[in-house]
Amino acid sequence: MNGARITDSVMYGHLWGTPAVRAVFEEGGRLQGWLEVLAALARAQAAEGLIPQPAADLISVRARADLLDLSTIAAETRASGHSTLGVIRALRQVLPEDVHPYVYVGATVQDLTDTWTATALRTALGEVRRDLLRAEEHALDLAERHRGTLVAGRTHGQPGAPVTFGWKAATWADEIRRHLDRLREGEPRWLIGQLGGGVGSLSGQGPRALAVRARFCAELGLGDPGISWLTARDRIAEVGAVLAMITGTLARIGDEVFELQRPEIGELREPMTPGSVGSITMPHKRNPERSEHLDTLARLTRAAAGVLLEGMSGVHERDGRSWKAEWVALPELCLLTATACALAADLLAGLEVDADAMARNLDDYTGSEQALALLGARLGRHAAREALQAALAEGRRTGISMSRALVDAGLLGADETTALEPDVTAVGEMVDLVVARARAARAAEAVP
Repeated sequence: MNGARITDSVMYGHLWGTPAVRAVFEEGGRLQGWLEVLAALARAQAAEGLIPQPAADLISVRARADLLDLSTIAAETRASGHSTLGVIRALRQVLPEDVHPYVYVGATVQDLTDTWTATALRTALGEVRRDLLRAEEHALDLAERHRGTLVAGRTHGQPGAPVTFGWKAATWADEIRRHLDRLREGEPRWLIGQLGGGVGSLSGQGPRALAVRARFCAELGLGDPGISWLTARDRIAEVGAVLAMITGTLARIGDEVFELQRPEIGELREPMTPGSVGSITMPHKRNPERSEHLDTLARLTRAAAGVLLEGMSGVHERDGRSWKAEWVALPELCLLTATACALAADLLAGLEVDADAMARNLDDYTGSEQALALLGARLGRHAAREALQAALAEGRRTGISMSRALVDAGLLGADETTALEPDVTAVGEMVDLVVARARAARAAEAVP
């Protein structure tokens, strides 16, 4: 059965998940995570006098996935039709009979699964943050190294006014920094425990129910929600949206590399690893596998994030349609996003920049922005634009330079053409601002 889904394939699984995040969400990791939640619940209940301390101690010691038989759990789950009864029965089997009544006291499936989800998110978001920081560092390095490397700025796929490649990389770094901010700001909202019982009233947790919940969350290093959030799925929807936005940014970077790697442009080349093959049938090709895959991953994360947004319309105090859909969508989002972050960091680390090709591709007609500013002061902006369009169209037709075309049209004197040189002073200053701001933030976060 392994590999029925391409994302779990032995051959292709590396394209859809990282080992660390996969270990959290695979069957064994999930089961162990659930058991740790049950053990934390027992310890919290014992501390508040709800169950005996020796029972809690035994549950904590025996709540280990390697002691439970997974096939038995699966059979019990199918037979009972209950999401977690198989796990509860299996855990009781490895405990003394007098401890059985103290397993899973006053809790419900969603207490277990939502709380585990928060612990799983902690690991997944840590992986995402680590590789985003790597990607930011490489983007900052590109911004500094190519601060003055002129490249055609392109709008609607066509060459516009010149910018620098360092400026382009700085926009990547700046956008990545905003995602790092979102992760930092969002974690206190997302890494929250859940303990409410059947309808969220905490009625099964005794006279010190709020204290039990607070201890339970603290045992797992999670925040106390203050109030049950069984159908309030905004936390999950928000984290899903942020992950989809992160992959959207990385797809923007990938799309840029994809386009500029085209041989007729040839300004960038993604790194090649030893042994990689571009095409079996066309050996000359150097396919943009990494940059292309960033876009693929972003498409899938956007779809999964949409499922999580759907879950916000839950009904009454519990609605299985919402959170059970999350069981599929959220792990996918985490796996795909972690993969995208690692892929983007590696892509930027080895990105090859061809400054000579960038210089060759600069068209002197892209200086028309300066020409418009110069002539606009004389003729008025609209009249200047019309005159320039006519003169430049004629120049293109006859194959002469922009400067010559404007002189021949009587719009500029020969001594004025030096004013058409690209001015990227502000572009460089923007690069400096982004780099300084990011370096300061990284220093404050103690990022090496």
